[in-house]
Amino acid sequence: MNAITISGNQDRQIYEAKKAEIDSNPTMQFILNDLGRSPLEWMKQLPFDLQITPDIYACHGTPDDDLVYLLEDIVTGKPEVRADREVIKLLNGRYSPIILCGHTHTPRCVELSTGQIVVNPGSVGLQAYTDDEPNIHSMQNYSSKASYATLQKKPDDKWDITFHRVTYDIQRATSAAKAQGREDWVHFLSTGRCL
Repeated sequence: MNAITISGNQDRQIYEAKKAEIDSNPTMQFILNDLGRSPLEWMKQLPFDLQITPDIYACHGTPDDDLVYLLEDIVTGKPEVRADREVIKLLNGRYSPIILCGHTHTPRCVELSTGQIVVNPGSVGLQAYTDDEPNIHSMQNYSSKASYATLQKKPDDKWDITFHRVTYDIQRATSAAKAQGREDWVHFLSTGRCL
């Protein structure tokens, strides 16, 4: 399969991890041991962002920072969709009709005043999480189902965007999380909720 893949913040944080971080973080140690050398080398060569076609641009967070959410402001601890002008400013001159982003794990389709459509397909593997950077906040999808999106350009140059929610072996995923002592992930995976 020739899947187009860009780097996410977790990819970068895994291959940039220093010894002190690895020693103090059992999850990071597990990831590195489980992946092995070849996948790490593959992750290192992934592009930060990518102009996939003239119509489609992809980034993980924003075009300039993989740790900033493009569509959501989380200053209150809960995600709120940013104002149109804020999203356009964060795009920093990217004018492709379709902007693909991720990072929040939240499926979303936002139409901008520029005529652009920003699509976050959601997450296949983690439907909720709590983070403390840049401030404590929670992202929740309220469903354990994996999420992805498909896009199809119609003859009139408009786009059909379809979000999909699919069942997968959640028990296997929660068992793996539990084996690593990640009870928080067991809850996130099985409920799509943080609390």
